[in-house]
Amino acid sequence: MPTAYARCYDPAGDRYGIPTFPWKFAPDGYATRRQLRARGLRPGGQEVAAQVMRTSARRKAGVSVAFLYRVDRALPVRPMTSRKWGALALAMLARRTCRECGVVYSYCIPVSLGMCVLCADTAGPKEQRAS
Repeated sequence: MPTAYARCYDPAGDRYGIPTFPWKFAPDGYATRRQLRARGLRPGGQEVAAQVMRTSARRKAGVSVAFLYRVDRALPVRPMTSRKWGALALAMLARRTCRECGVVYSYCIPVSLGMCVLCADTAGPKEQRAS
């Protein structure tokens, strides 16, 4: 096993406090949140069971970590209710509505601008910095 994998291999959890495996070498029965979601599951309040770790020379910290949960303890995803769908629709409407001109666009307004592109172009540099 190369040294990068050796640094990330701690199945007993002595070094990192929880069982740690190299990237893509997690044993069966564990999954990340995204992997659980793809199966229609959620962690369901369980604690992090293990982690996978990858060392990288490109990142500042040099380490990427993904937490793993037990698949056998995972619960099914809660279904969306009509109220949740309504709240989501209102939130998306707010993200697509310009605060300055009130026009509803088919895309989300850039958060960096805080207004639609047309209003940002007509506003001077002072007005953009103030908001």
